[in-house]
Amino acid sequence: MIAIIDYGMGNLHSVSKALERLGCETAVTSSPEEILAADGAVLPGVGAFGDAMRNLRETGLDATVKEFASLGKPLLGICLGMQLLFDESEEHGRHEGLGLLPGRVVRFEGDYKVPHMGWNELTFAQASNPLFEGLQPGYVYFVHSYHALPEKREDLLATTDYHQPVTAIVGRGSLYGMQFHPEKSGELGMALLRNFTRLVPARSL
Repeated sequence: MIAIIDYGMGNLHSVSKALERLGCETAVTSSPEEILAADGAVLPGVGAFGDAMRNLRETGLDATVKEFASLGKPLLGICLGMQLLFDESEEHGRHEGLGLLPGRVVRFEGDYKVPHMGWNELTFAQASNPLFEGLQPGYVYFVHSYHALPEKREDLLATTDYHQPVTAIVGRGSLYGMQFHPEKSGELGMALLRNFTRLVPARSL
């Protein structure tokens, strides 16, 4: 079973439906016990970093997510959920993140349109990662005004270009994050989700 973590700020329905189309058993839940018992988990997110972290702390789910990650089970952060995996964000002030990946989240700065919105092509930085098995780079759908700067190069799995190289996918061990919305990114997005689910023990599929 894959737990979709409900902390009050996420595209829960679309993520759940996408995973169900892939044949996965899912549960949208805010129960720490149910999350920790799951074989894999997804941390979605839409909105502001500071609000999301406040919700996670108030519900105690920040500790649950950290504990889940420490168990070595597959965990995927999507959009804001990916950003929350890092140490901190400068969105509307400085906010501490989950600290599962070293790095910070900063605003796009330059004479160009923000937010970054639309279809952009991925470049695989580590094509041998199991997340990319059988896949070729293609286009996925982004909507974001802030982007992650991983501290360690080995955590950067894929980039896109928006007036500069932009972090698109991160990963370390069984921990992954996607800045875009895979469930809204056509065939490639669904293929990436499928490869993530293949990292989850077969009994949950």
